[in-house]
Amino acid sequence: MAKSLKDNINSQWVNAANALRGKNARRRIVAYVESYDDIYFWRTVLSRFEDDRRYFEVMLPSKGNLLRGKKSVLMNFISKEESGKRKEESGKRKEESGKRNEENGKRNEERLGDAMIACVDADYDYLMQGATDQSKKVLQNPYVFQTYVYAIENYQCYAPSLHDVCVAVTLNDHRIFDFRDYFQRFSEAIFPLFVWNIMLYRNGNYPRFSISDFNRIADPGGFTVQNPDDSLNNVKRKVGVKIRELQRQFPNAKDEYLRTKDDIRRLGVTPQTTYLYIQGHHLFDTIVAPILTKVCNVLRQERQTEIYHAKAHHTQKRNEMSCYENSRQDIKTMLKKNTGYQQCPLFVRLQDDVAHYLSSPALRASHPESPKAAVTAAESEAQHRDVHAVPAYDAAPCSPDIS
Repeated sequence: MAKSLKDNINSQWVNAANALRGKNARRRIVAYVESYDDIYFWRTVLSRFEDDRRYFEVMLPSKGNLLRGKKSVLMNFISKEESGKRKEESGKRKEESGKRNEENGKRNEERLGDAMIACVDADYDYLMQGATDQSKKVLQNPYVFQTYVYAIENYQCYAPSLHDVCVAVTLNDHRIFDFRDYFQRFSEAIFPLFVWNIMLYRNGNYPRFSISDFNRIADPGGFTVQNPDDSLNNVKRKVGVKIRELQRQFPNAKDEYLRTKDDIRRLGVTPQTTYLYIQGHHLFDTIVAPILTKVCNVLRQERQTEIYHAKAHHTQKRNEMSCYENSRQDIKTMLKKNTGYQQCPLFVRLQDDVAHYLSSPALRASHPESPKAAVTAAESEAQHRDVHAVPAYDAAPCSPDIS
């Protein structure tokens, strides 16, 4: 039984609060996210759907404590059944506790609705396809939206947008490195091992090869701007060693491996886009940020050399150098602010999910649309298609391969 008012706040409560504001007031839709960093990302997802009829408020799941993360969102707004089971006591109290947890689960599942949604990282839940209880909850609940890629960091590291990040950091637009080609080849190198990792997570053998184990292998290490192939060859070597080891441990897994490979390709994972589905923090901190640092160092030195060799007075060059140094930006800060992922078809697919949710009959009934609002929404949609149309050359590196 709920002990406080906050335990009873649900979609119906938000709809009732909306009704008190009057028929012509904008309707509030609450979107709960995992952490502070997620607030800005999900704002970029939801902002295009705001008009004079509705607006979204993106917030953390609890203001009363500092619990963060995906489990906090799902535990508070989908079901407490699993956590309750872990707390069940033995003996006679076990059955009674189970009944209470079942009631709590049903009540929490009803908290989400047309005025309250949960927005989470996909992690491996999307690729698990219901193999775990958490995956089922994420995929089956119509009011839970997930990123498709592993996490928001994978979007921030979207390869076609990384040159723009370098320009923002160094104020130098010289293309000295092909990020798109590098991450395509990096993805091709790790794809066979990634299939193994997903297969073992699906069948419960993940302790034999965990995400942490995969991350240690999927670390280029020794990257240089002048010779990036060395780092890729290092990854290929480590992947080959680990695959031979896994083949010895699971000699009869060939058919299951091939089924898993076909299935994740159906879900959109291709050999050229695997980097979007590996652990986001590993991709951000261990792979992309160090590569960007080395590329930006070269671009920065190039700009400094131009200023040093310019035909100008010493004082003028010193002032120019000081102005340039003060204009530079931090790499990780700019990477977190990167919004070039909006060209990624997976991001467009995520927005299509939100559009489908907003077009549901239940939401239309609770948020009646005036003729003026309908025209505004149609104009906004047309503008969005023009601005965010995915160029043909951008489709290949990130396009879901659904066959």
